[in-house]
Amino acid sequence: MARTALLNVMVNAALKAGRGLSRDFGEVENLQVSLKGPGDFVSAADRRAEEVLIAELARARPGYGVLAEESGTTEGTDSAHRWIIDPLDGTMNFLHGIPIFAISIGLEREGTMVAGVIYNPIMNELYVAERGSGAYLNDRRLRTAKRNKLADCVIATGMPHLHRPGQDSYLEELRRMMRNVAGVRRTGSAATDLAWTAAGRFDGYWQHGLQPWDIAAGVIIAREAGVLVTDAAGGNTMLEGGSIAAGNETIHRHLLGFLAPDS
Repeated sequence: MARTALLNVMVNAALKAGRGLSRDFGEVENLQVSLKGPGDFVSAADRRAEEVLIAELARARPGYGVLAEESGTTEGTDSAHRWIIDPLDGTMNFLHGIPIFAISIGLEREGTMVAGVIYNPIMNELYVAERGSGAYLNDRRLRTAKRNKLADCVIATGMPHLHRPGQDSYLEELRRMMRNVAGVRRTGSAATDLAWTAAGRFDGYWQHGLQPWDIAAGVIIAREAGVLVTDAAGGNTMLEGGSIAAGNETIHRHLLGFLAPDS
């Protein structure tokens, strides 16, 4: 695919940060045997990746604002544009040497997601999209899965873990899903879940308790692949409200039904 200058900026930033994370990931296994463990090391890797992303993006677009997982909000002189960045989505996987994690860069223009990049440097998978131009994995055009029978579908999810609220209500949702689908999967990375839904590996995806940086890039990539993406109520407050439901038209409708309070 022919990339615009803007998308090239995002891709180059992701690739540069990815080289550092790949190097750090190679050290995690060695740290597993230490008494202290690799937690502090991984936190440092996360921060280093974010610093690289922000520096690279600011070099090309110095006026854009930033919302990043580690450093929070930075206002820009260009109030119409904002980068939404997660330097390491899937930190727990990274910590345990599981190669399912991603760098996520989304670009918001006047409140609308217009471009996204998700990059897994270990799997060498680069997902990109710009509004109106389609979504791609390593230059291959992506299309959402066409399966319409729930019994044939694999659905991704993220679950509330230790000390997170909503575990009981989530378990009810999970039970409803398990009774109707071929399988449920949890990767531990929301960016990956949306990218893999865009690629047709998953037929749908739902989750609660998300932050904007978890899903900003994934929303535009999935939508450009033909995936319907809303919040759990069918609205458009994913970034603000933290819930998400994604799938083709039929599967998305079923997901909303399972997530309805009275279902």
